[in-house]
Amino acid sequence: MDVIADMLTIIRNGCKARKNEVVVPHSKLKENILEVMKREGFIPSYEVVKIGNHNYLKIFLGYDNKRKPIINNIVRISKPGRRIYTEKDEIVPVRRGLGVSILSTSKGLMTDKEAIEKNVGGEVICKIW
Repeated sequence: MDVIADMLTIIRNGCKARKNEVVVPHSKLKENILEVMKREGFIPSYEVVKIGNHNYLKIFLGYDNKRKPIINNIVRISKPGRRIYTEKDEIVPVRRGLGVSILSTSKGLMTDKEAIEKNVGGEVICKIW
């Protein structure tokens, strides 16, 4: 089971269905990924909600004036069966800088641009544009 891919699929499907919000089970890694997405402007916000005995993440999806989703596509790169790592010199911009890669580095989760600035490489979690 790949819980990160499940979350990304729920976000992708929610955007295509023009939903205002989607709900996924909570984990600290998912929350950190959402924090990076929020910082980069791909989602307006998210919040942790308790439903019954479990915590969930309520993710609010963003749209432009014409109700076109801010997230055009979101792709899982590194999977449990095949981890994809990149060195600091091999980080390639997504869609010529229009998108971002989220990397898991020794200094925490960050975008490809932040990893280049901090001179670190790591596992490529996903790409968003």
